[in-house]
Amino acid sequence: MEHASVLLEQLAPPQPPDLAAPGFWRHFLVGMLKPLAATAVVALAVALSFTQRLGIEREMLYAIARSFLQFSVVGFVLQFIFSQKSTAPWILLAYLFMVTVAGYTAGQRAKQVPRGKYIAFVSILVGTMITMALLVALRIFPFTPRYIIPAAGMLVGNAMTVTGVAMKKFREDVKIQKNLVETALALGATPRQATHQQLKRSLGIALSPAIDNAKTGGLISLPGAMTGLIMAGASPLEAIQVQITLKNMLMAASTISSILSSYLCWPAFFTKTFQLKDEVFDA
Repeated sequence: MEHASVLLEQLAPPQPPDLAAPGFWRHFLVGMLKPLAATAVVALAVALSFTQRLGIEREMLYAIARSFLQFSVVGFVLQFIFSQKSTAPWILLAYLFMVTVAGYTAGQRAKQVPRGKYIAFVSILVGTMITMALLVALRIFPFTPRYIIPAAGMLVGNAMTVTGVAMKKFREDVKIQKNLVETALALGATPRQATHQQLKRSLGIALSPAIDNAKTGGLISLPGAMTGLIMAGASPLEAIQVQITLKNMLMAASTISSILSSYLCWPAFFTKTFQLKDEVFDA
């Protein structure tokens, strides 16, 4: 892994180009012609949607245009951060911004969970922070924007998806089996004991894509980080070192975040006297 980190340093430019340098904007605009031309393949997807009368053509075009704009803006933001001498505050600010957006998005997915956005934010923050702190402490990644921000983005994005699904499925399963849960509570079970099966099922469903992806990684598709390194000039053997590390990070952060979110749901689902809150499950 240390060899892979040295490789990444060699592949990375020593200093970000200056936006005010002569010819910078011309070079940038010429470079953007290829990504712009690549969006032409979306016409195939739009045509298929139109012929099948799916009615999502406008949404597809909006999504592509929005992603093009967002990536362009993010590129300039990262360019600015990379060029700063004191990067620690910018790393923290970028990380908190990503967690905030992810918490809001996951909370929207589980919007029927009380305080869902708060639960999602805390869960994603803790899960990704623990994982990143361990990686930095073990000196797997140096604490620089070039490493931390992209890695944090992958962790937060995956934790967001898993957390949103776990919270939503947990509430749905408790609602479906409400009578069973209430019977267990009446017999003296704690909320944790009464909802153990529902919790287990929701976490299994939420984490199954990440587990399946880890099982089939490299056999069905080459993940983004590995592909990017190979295209940048790294050997496949060097690229897998980074990719394996990232897979481990994603699994850890997603698991911690989803489990924590489920634990934080209990106070939102039950009263202080260990009764289900009717207003949560009658909706």
